[in-house]
Amino acid sequence: MSPRSASVNEELRRRSRERLLQAAVELVGERGYEATTLGDIADRAGSARGLVSYYFPGKRQLVQSAVHRLMHRTLEEALEREPRTTDGRERLARAIDAILGLGRDRPVLMRQHMAGLLQAEGFVQCPEQQRLAELLRGVVAGHGSQDVDADYPMLRSVLMGAVYAMVLPNVPMSITPLRAELFKRYRLDWEMGVPPETGAASGATRPADLSRFFATGDPTGRD
Repeated sequence: MSPRSASVNEELRRRSRERLLQAAVELVGERGYEATTLGDIADRAGSARGLVSYYFPGKRQLVQSAVHRLMHRTLEEALEREPRTTDGRERLARAIDAILGLGRDRPVLMRQHMAGLLQAEGFVQCPEQQRLAELLRGVVAGHGSQDVDADYPMLRSVLMGAVYAMVLPNVPMSITPLRAELFKRYRLDWEMGVPPETGAASGATRPADLSRFFATGDPTGRD
């Protein structure tokens, strides 16, 4: 049997890393952060436990990277869904709905993510976070910003604040008034994006299966 090429080995490593990311969001969403161990994540991903530390310095960094991947791909999917559009206002509405939708549909995961940002390690500047930032910056620019460097952090901050309000234990706010406030701030029409009542009526909530957001197939063609 001939040895695998360097490109196949690289793809195997990439997919192994993404299986860990997928396992992390699944388990933290099911059990919470404290009840999920690195060993649990490795077992769910079908990876050797020592492999986790090869890709990530620790659990907090792994979980932040995993949630940033989910946020990035959720946002990307919302922006690219049919009918495709280049309208800056509609794309901003879709972006807001995508992020608020994660707070509504995955409250445990997003609560743990928000809590993690306040820990000593702070905000992880990982590749997943950078892709999410690039996509959001593009939305801000497409909306007509004259100063993306100032307007992007503001959008990120108000979205984080809204998600925090949605996942706050015991006194969570519903998505409707938060969406209304954000749409008012950015002068968006309520009918843009996916209004909460439209999403609920059509069953347009996030499905439990997250595999479409993570490349976990077998690159050798045996899957």
